[in-house]
Amino acid sequence: MYYRLRHNFRLSIITLLGASAVLGITPFAVYRFWQGNVSAGIADSGILLSICVAVVYAWRSGDTDRAGFVLALVAGGGGVTVATLLGEVGLFWLFPSLITNFFLTSALVAVLVNLGALAFLMVQGVAFSSQEQMWSFVTTAVVVSCCAYVFALRNDSQRERLEHLATMDPLTGVHNRRSMDQELAAAVLAKQRNGASYALVVLDLDHFKRINDDFGHSVGDQILIAFVDVLITHIRKSDQLFRFGGEEFVLLMPGVDHNGLEVVMANLQRSLRRSLKSPAGCPVTASLGIALLQEGEDADHWMARADEALYQAKSNGRDCIIYADALAEAVG
Repeated sequence: MYYRLRHNFRLSIITLLGASAVLGITPFAVYRFWQGNVSAGIADSGILLSICVAVVYAWRSGDTDRAGFVLALVAGGGGVTVATLLGEVGLFWLFPSLITNFFLTSALVAVLVNLGALAFLMVQGVAFSSQEQMWSFVTTAVVVSCCAYVFALRNDSQRERLEHLATMDPLTGVHNRRSMDQELAAAVLAKQRNGASYALVVLDLDHFKRINDDFGHSVGDQILIAFVDVLITHIRKSDQLFRFGGEEFVLLMPGVDHNGLEVVMANLQRSLRRSLKSPAGCPVTASLGIALLQEGEDADHWMARADEALYQAKSNGRDCIIYADALAEAVG
């Protein structure tokens, strides 16, 4: 639970809104009924129930976009309803929703919801005691919405930048292990749902430690970058490349079979031999372990089979390709 709240910004906002609604709206709903203002009490209860349902939906489904959109409508519509029923006192309930909407849904949708709520109140007019009060409230609400809009855009930009940094390898510019774990889990799920085929290729540069020891880590870094450039040149846009750690990389390839994979990997191996050279002019080669995703297999077992194939490739003298399926048949 804590992990999801920490790593899902919109879910944390939705949860916070739900908790605030229970603590803030419940006493007022009870007070309305106790005063005999049944319509206002029902409105408060309806808002509270709708928010709670949306929060539960967000937690159970993980669909925070839809839940946030519904909550923005509920918050805006609820604020308008309370203001209409209670008049001037109810207008104060609209300000929290004007701000919160920008964190529940996209900035454009939040603007439209806020403008719609203000327009409805202006047309109806019953919530205001005078024209001066109406224009003062609307002006203030627009200023608040503009400030929230700018802050929300800035916040989204910063969050996207942080997410990018958290999932990318700073040296090579490819995705890192954290991103790989997410994509492997998604591939397993796609296999379960529609039988999609995937191949996992683990690539490791041969004798890379020797390159670092002989020529320095800066040269080793340049070879890693060149290695990635060669890989990216020879893979499809749908393929995904990850840096697993050190000189080891992982390639996730959707929609491939064994025969097509053999041709692609053989061409890739030849290109690596031809393109990668050490400062001494010696070829820099790579060993490859490959595993096709099997029915009912989880990500850890899939990765373990590809790793075992890579280990066998290195045991066979390096600069070779081993397929996990062929390895299993040989052992069997």
